[in-house]
Amino acid sequence: MVRYRVRGGNALRGTAFIQGAKNAVLPMIGAALLAPKGRTVLRNVPIIEDVCRAIELAEAVGAYVELHESERTLVIDASRVSSPVLPAEIARRFRGSVLFTPALLHRLGEAIVEGVGGCNLGSRNLDFHYLGYKRLGAIVDEGETVIHVKASGLTGATLYLDTPSHTGTENLIMAAALAKGTTVIENAALEPEVLDVIDMLTKMGARISGGGTGFITVEGVDELHAVEHTVMPDRLDAGVFAMAAAITGGELSLVGTGLDLGVVRYKLEQMGVEFQSQGAVLHVRCEGPLRPINIITDTYPGFATDLQSPMMTVAALADGTSYIHERIFDGRFALAGELNKMGANVEVDGSRAIVRGCTPLTGTEVTAHDLRSGIALVLAALAAEGETVIDSGYLIDRGHAHLAARMRALGADITREISEH
Repeated sequence: MVRYRVRGGNALRGTAFIQGAKNAVLPMIGAALLAPKGRTVLRNVPIIEDVCRAIELAEAVGAYVELHESERTLVIDASRVSSPVLPAEIARRFRGSVLFTPALLHRLGEAIVEGVGGCNLGSRNLDFHYLGYKRLGAIVDEGETVIHVKASGLTGATLYLDTPSHTGTENLIMAAALAKGTTVIENAALEPEVLDVIDMLTKMGARISGGGTGFITVEGVDELHAVEHTVMPDRLDAGVFAMAAAITGGELSLVGTGLDLGVVRYKLEQMGVEFQSQGAVLHVRCEGPLRPINIITDTYPGFATDLQSPMMTVAALADGTSYIHERIFDGRFALAGELNKMGANVEVDGSRAIVRGCTPLTGTEVTAHDLRSGIALVLAALAAEGETVIDSGYLIDRGHAHLAARMRALGADITREISEH
């Protein structure tokens, strides 16, 4: 069991190195399995739990994978992919397992996803992936705990996504890349991570147009080949470090190529945080009191739901009342109860939260309910008086690499502990 112990009160100062994007590298590992020969090289790979799970899954289906941690580089040889089974012990802990199904369908003619199915599907919002496979000609057999997808060959079709999910978009692009004929994906996701995955697939030989327009056309090809690709920086990791500077009254330089925080930057600027772009480095500082804010989460280019929880922490320290409307995910307000244990004043009503700021936070024992609430509690702990212990720290490790070490380098008093209880 992993937990984080944080003693608050230190302003963060220095240079923060932003990790590679979690939401780009996971589909890229799935895409690497589409290449029947050669070795794929991925650079700027974040060393996070979800990447470790993805590696285990790739090895389980027969790929040979080398992770060079110090170089943050993955080398994947998928020439011996032989098993269509995504085993339950890994798939259950890793939602991204669905990203491996297109490669298995094309390489082996079937994919067997264990540990999901039944009532899980709707709540995990995975049903449209499988509906998309059906439209492309696959047969989907949904059991109690197993989903079996079979296809002797996929054929292009017109697909419509009810919601522009980035995972759904990437998955269906990969399925369409080797399908016969033309596939059109309407209401496709616009995220930069999707464009990065398209960039890699294009290098591999895929013919994809319309990325970033919401209307993607894929012309099927006969084969894709192994390539080298550098993963883009993680916008969410960058957003968290910008917020860490804001709530501690600190000053950070964020290093990452071509970093664009989009609407998160504008919202933080409204709160009084100063940003200055210096080429590939983004300088963040905050001296005065934070102003309150209104936030409505939305799909890209709107305010990212993944940064709503960390922003709630920032709002709890602002001088006034902030309003948050969560439009993307249910259950994204689990953070409120934990923040209130620390002295915050957050009131939740359905999909809306009212955050009455400027209440001093005090360290106590709290629990991460998911990755985003976990990192939001780390932020709260940095600004709190005294010591905070955050249980279920494994969830934080799912999305942020070497978090304690990176924050200690900036002056934070934070340790990651492993206990047997």
